[in-house]
Amino acid sequence: MTPSSLSTRLTLFALLSATTFYFLYKSRRRCLKPLKHLPLNPNPRPGKLFFLTQTGTSKALAQRLLDLLSSKNNIPFDLVDPHTYEPEDLPKESLIIIIASTWEDGNPPQNSKFFVNWLADISTDFRAGNLLLSDCKFAVFGVGSRLYGDTFNAVARDLGKRLRGLGATEMVPVGEGDVDGGELESVFEGWSEKVVTVLKGGLVMENENGIVYESDVESLESDDDDDGEGGEDIVDLEDIAGKGPSRKKSVNVAETNGKLDGKREMVTPVIRANLEKQGYKIIGSHSGVKICRWTKSQLRGRGGCYKHSFYGIESHRCMEATPSLACANKCVFCWRHHTNPVGKSWQWKMDDPLEIVNTAIDLHTKMIKQTKGVPGVTQERLMEGLSPRHCALSLVGEPIMYPEINALVDELHRRRISTFLVTNAQFPEKIKMLKPVTQLYVSVDAATKDSLKAIDRPLFGDFWERFIDSLKALKEKHQRTVYRLTLVKGWNTEDVDAYSKLFVLGKPDFVEIKGVTYCGSSATSKLTMENVPWHSDVRAFSEALALKSEGEYEVACEHAHSCCVLLAKTEKFKVNGQWHTWIDYEKFHDLVASGRPFDSDDYMALTPSWAVYGAEEGGFDPDQSRYKKERHHKSKR
Repeated sequence: MTPSSLSTRLTLFALLSATTFYFLYKSRRRCLKPLKHLPLNPNPRPGKLFFLTQTGTSKALAQRLLDLLSSKNNIPFDLVDPHTYEPEDLPKESLIIIIASTWEDGNPPQNSKFFVNWLADISTDFRAGNLLLSDCKFAVFGVGSRLYGDTFNAVARDLGKRLRGLGATEMVPVGEGDVDGGELESVFEGWSEKVVTVLKGGLVMENENGIVYESDVESLESDDDDDGEGGEDIVDLEDIAGKGPSRKKSVNVAETNGKLDGKREMVTPVIRANLEKQGYKIIGSHSGVKICRWTKSQLRGRGGCYKHSFYGIESHRCMEATPSLACANKCVFCWRHHTNPVGKSWQWKMDDPLEIVNTAIDLHTKMIKQTKGVPGVTQERLMEGLSPRHCALSLVGEPIMYPEINALVDELHRRRISTFLVTNAQFPEKIKMLKPVTQLYVSVDAATKDSLKAIDRPLFGDFWERFIDSLKALKEKHQRTVYRLTLVKGWNTEDVDAYSKLFVLGKPDFVEIKGVTYCGSSATSKLTMENVPWHSDVRAFSEALALKSEGEYEVACEHAHSCCVLLAKTEKFKVNGQWHTWIDYEKFHDLVASGRPFDSDDYMALTPSWAVYGAEEGGFDPDQSRYKKERHHKSKR
């Protein structure tokens, strides 16, 4: 090797080493972006300064901050009590500051429960998306006591997480004041100065987690990235038993391998945490209840769901529940991205049906009580809501899997609570054994074997045979029966002929046709908004399907808000030219109590004109008040 070639190689080695060192250094800075100014709010609308208070401390701090912002720095803000604020107006705001106290057991103060619960609900509602508050900047300061351990400033931390999840930009990290630590005043003062600095266009740096001040950069660079345990673990719950993320904390022996007292628990700690984050109230070891947004909507006089339009249920008196969170499918449009367990047979500890019903009603009424004082909720509607008259056994999972489903249905009927039960057409023997419910649904998500496998992703190898047998079993039932079709654009909207051939198997009373609801991005689903049909698409499909039935079915009702259309058997439910798709619930309960056989047309009732297909109201009850949100869609460039 010549001296010149050796020199050349050494030079290249030195350059490579320097480059490697440079990129290692850059990675330790956690990809900090260059220094920049946060732009001042160009919107003249004043910012909103909320105080969530129980004893007045948060309100006093908010008043002090208001003076600092408005009087001393000429930054306009309104002081707002969340009890008097309509949270659905939040997307209109461009600046939000929240001073939040944490009260007993990590709960928000009384004046803010609806506000906090609304944020929790909307942040887990895939319909809202993660851009709902993308035009908003926010800051949160918490007032709490470290003496309460893990719940210290729980409300403030949760609010910060919810707002970030809805796309809002965090101006400064959540401040945490300790009322019992003697440092509340100084911590709040320092946090307030940072807020003012940002609002006045002060220099900050940004990383993927939020905003970092120049003064914090040095300590950030010296952090050891390997010390943390990383982000929240996401586990495929089909394989959760024994394969969940490792935990450094000790595990109770009774919980090991999914067992408890020798019997497997359906709801493991990881599953429970995932479902509770989504607003579910877990009952015992395998059941759940959750308040529906339509329940809250009709409590406020803002309209009911499609079941109100089609069948006359009172949405504000409807309880959404399930006695089995487990399912035998992993559908591409699953509302919960498979955060519920799956299984092909009942293999878990079993809770008593009476306990399930009692607890479900108790938890449901507690959630109803939380709406007291909410704008629009009258005392009359609140009292009605506290006495549920309907139970939708369709929350999540497969309710018919529960071995004591008949006893549970009996208990609901004994209380004169009607039952709408949905099954995923994988348990035909369970359908045959099921006692009469008010209305029995079978999900018909596809009309061919290949498309059903692609959409429902069933666990059973003989899923198609089970599907066909389930439809045939429906034909033998005497209560009201429904085929429930979920249209997914690009997957199953071209199969009109194949769907019509399935009608003869089950002879359902009704066929509900609904456009799929986009559940947000997920590693478990490839669906996008492109797969969501418009209401006009659902109407066209429904009309074509009715035409194929050669008069056996006609388009009877629609609920435009839900992109949902109802076909009904013409001969049975169209009497003297008028539809009778609604239900006489009192008569149904009388028929059940009599113990005598009865048929679906024994308890039908007249459908109001506003719910009939083609009506000007589009299925919206004129006795309710229509509330339309302002939507601001950014144009693509």
